[in-house]
Amino acid sequence: MRHPLLRNIVCPLIALAVVFSFCESVIAAEKLELNVVTDRPDAIYNTGEEATFLISVTKDGKPLAGENGMTVTYRVDDFISSGPDYPNGKLTVGSEPAIVKVTCSKPGFLRCMVTLDENRQLTKTAGAAFSPLEIEPSLPVPADFDEFWTEQKRKLAEVPAKAKLTPVQQPDKKIECFDLQVDCLGGAPVSGYLGKPKDAKPKSLPAILWVHGAGVRSSSLSNAIKGANQEMLSLDINAHGLPNGKSAEFYKEQYAGPLKGYPHFGREDRETTYFVGMFLRLIRALDYLTSQPEWDGKTLIVIGHSQGGGQALAAGGLDQRVTFIATGVPAICDHSGRAAGRINGWPKLVTTLPDGSPAGTELKAAQYVDAVNFASRAKADA
Repeated sequence: MRHPLLRNIVCPLIALAVVFSFCESVIAAEKLELNVVTDRPDAIYNTGEEATFLISVTKDGKPLAGENGMTVTYRVDDFISSGPDYPNGKLTVGSEPAIVKVTCSKPGFLRCMVTLDENRQLTKTAGAAFSPLEIEPSLPVPADFDEFWTEQKRKLAEVPAKAKLTPVQQPDKKIECFDLQVDCLGGAPVSGYLGKPKDAKPKSLPAILWVHGAGVRSSSLSNAIKGANQEMLSLDINAHGLPNGKSAEFYKEQYAGPLKGYPHFGREDRETTYFVGMFLRLIRALDYLTSQPEWDGKTLIVIGHSQGGGQALAAGGLDQRVTFIATGVPAICDHSGRAAGRINGWPKLVTTLPDGSPAGTELKAAQYVDAVNFASRAKADA
């Protein structure tokens, strides 16, 4: 993996991916529990090495007695397909774990999905990584990637950054908070909550921008307060430029109505894909934070998870003033994965055609909003 930032992003992702369980379920009445783990705590192997999945079933917290073994169905795949290269079938689990051995000849991930035949609500999945730091981006960065975003920034600069601050009541007397609205390009304003210590001196505070995962919700006042209590200029923005502090029903209606399926809006063209507007709001939010007299001129942090993780990478790639990117399970990454024969990241921006190939028009547009490409431009620590 060529870029050090990508290394720092992949390592925590591996830890999460290999232990994450899908559809975890324990049936209380039977007190049965199914578990799948690898023979290495970190589940990281070199290509060509053998990984072992250990499948166990407990009843009342104890291993099954030998005569009371239970049958499980298992399947190994690469997140796209199974096949002759990957084992599948049935095993009997008793007092000792059942064993499934796999290997992989190229850098990537394999998963083992297991279902307890006696009660098919009990399913578990574990993963193994093979030379993960050698995984390369699925496609090169477009030659005009920087040119495209320079033009987007130019258009944004033509929109006056008119800001409106409205004081927001909160219990902590050491800080002050505001609802912030800043005009922006892309059909919606920057909408967030800003918090800062009262009477902070000029050039005394680092700044942090909090960005949101997938879905539709208000900006988080608690995040703004959390950062302010850590002696920071703290701005939390919602992903869609929506008004803050509305009822839960308001956001549900937006999610079910005008924003239903928003990740795929405009995905046929790089100019219209929904994430362009979202990323422009990041730029404007960072411009606002760095224009505040209290900012120390040195430390600028962006933090987010999932969709927010992808936004954090985009922010770091778009604004060289960002000094630290804190990202968890970043989405909006590797939209072109299918072009390299691997699964593509959320939100599956590029349609997979019946033959397994990516839709060409969407693939071309998606490259301009791929967080992997922004990460390659970032200079920040992570």
